[in-house]
Amino acid sequence: MDSLSERRKAILFLMLAAILWSTSGVLIKMMNWQPLAILAARSLFASLVFVVYLRRLPTRFNRWQLLAAAASVLTQFLFITSTKLTTAANAIFLQYTAPIYIVLLAFWFLREKPSRTDWISMFVIFVGLILFFGDKLSTNGLYGNILAVLSGVTSAVMVVAFRAQKDGAPAESILIASLVTAILGFPFVLQETWTITNWSIIAYLGIFQIGIAFVFFTKAIKHIPALEANLVGTLEPVLNPVWVFLFLGESMGAFALIGGLVVLGGVTLSAVGSARAAKTGET
Repeated sequence: MDSLSERRKAILFLMLAAILWSTSGVLIKMMNWQPLAILAARSLFASLVFVVYLRRLPTRFNRWQLLAAAASVLTQFLFITSTKLTTAANAIFLQYTAPIYIVLLAFWFLREKPSRTDWISMFVIFVGLILFFGDKLSTNGLYGNILAVLSGVTSAVMVVAFRAQKDGAPAESILIASLVTAILGFPFVLQETWTITNWSIIAYLGIFQIGIAFVFFTKAIKHIPALEANLVGTLEPVLNPVWVFLFLGESMGAFALIGGLVVLGGVTLSAVGSARAAKTGET
């Protein structure tokens, strides 16, 4: 029962992480900073969260830890750059092709085989994403689309590398990534206008949207297979425009609403199927 309880807690943590990740869109839209400045400044606050959480700085390093950190930095950089070169819908939809690569990488390196429920959930979620973003997808911005696909690959590498540290401290990877990003990107922060509003938003993004969200994620990934963790994470792109609608009034189309409900159904199917599999395995 302990294993089942841990799995249920892990799924809850993943959902909370996805909810926090999804709040970035509405707040970033409120700012006039360039993306690299936002990324660096929020990483500074995220670093503080992980130093407090871990109560130490990493002193020993291994390949999975460094790979997860590098993949995290690359994913953020590629995603931000792709959104400047193609539509936001293209960027986030193509990034969430990550489950395809996770299936292969998790099997090759972690020997985690997707279940039948995983396959069904992945299909349902992809259908939902197509409905959700379908009317906004286009062939424009070829280079941006390519970078978005690459961000999906690096995102898959990141999730698998986190999962490979299930017996270690995957949170250290995010601390390393945040420190590197904050240091390298700080010159861009110096070029921006500093106001109380801007820094309040940045503080929230760093502490909650990245810091606490990744605390939830790194705790959950110890108990959840890599593919399932990514499938639950697809709540993020669906919830992102919901907050924009609620706070900025940008409306969603009928297909987007239906697609969001389908994605939510797919995530629920994945979570319920996982819980049943865990319970069956214990009995």
